Amino acid sequence: MLFLGKPISAGKFMIRFPNCKINIGLYITNKRADGYHDLETVFYPVQLCDALEIVPAEETKLYLSGKAVAGNEQDNLVWKAYTMLQQQFPDKVKPVAIYLHKAIPMGAGLGGGSADGAFMLQLVNDFFELELDKKQLAERALQLGSDCPFFIENKPVFAKGRGEEMMRVPLNLSNYSIQLVCPDIHISTKEAFALITPKPSTMNLQKLHELPVVAWNEYVYNAFELPVCKKYPVIKEIIDQLYVQGAIYAAMSGSGSAVYGIFAKGRKAVITSEIQFEDHYIE
Repeated sequence: MLFLGKPISAGKFMIRFPNCKINIGLYITNKRADGYHDLETVFYPVQLCDALEIVPAEETKLYLSGKAVAGNEQDNLVWKAYTMLQQQFPDKVKPVAIYLHKAIPMGAGLGGGSADGAFMLQLVNDFFELELDKKQLAERALQLGSDCPFFIENKPVFAKGRGEEMMRVPLNLSNYSIQLVCPDIHISTKEAFALITPKPSTMNLQKLHELPVVAWNEYVYNAFELPVCKKYPVIKEIIDQLYVQGAIYAAMSGSGSAVYGIFAKGRKAVITSEIQFEDHYIE
């Protein structure tokens, strides 16, 4: 059983389950002088989760399991989150063993690494009773990454700027099923941005909830999807399969390569592909 955003504590340990997100619509509107891009999107939380646990220890170590994580320990956002709070509260934050089990595909546009970092901030805050409120946690999460603050509140939002300017939207997809299909393709953010030319958004995603899901395909799009699909046609093939088998709306999330389909409750597609992929179904 997954406890989305809820801590489970018992004596000398605490565990949480960082969830992923999907992008519903994604417009890249401008390249900024600081090298970043301005975007407009809706972040929606989805209950495909990693597991993150801390236990008191003589020295702080990070133990990884599940999917392989690229890079060294110091680059992991979980490690950075712990280090940040330990440096800010050296008298309170003590050494811990950190156990991170990865289930969310990486490099897929699902925000799994960002979720891990944000949840680690909350975990350390609760475990060591630092009494940081959500605003203070979000400020620290932004130091980890542009979309990390989303996972502090973990509710549907319209995001703009680099993704850090967020406004709640009353979007509720609980009456639908979501199917996540993640082909074994890693698309770097840098590679994806090199494929597109910024242009103004075509609709106000802040009002997405006012548009029936059945109409999203006509008005809502991901700016990365067309150029990425041209380079990796298998992604377009998966989107087409989702639609053919009844998806009300299907799209790529973030800069890819994960694809999601929104279905009537209880429905899903049977996906076939020449390359390996993961298929996750969230009712």
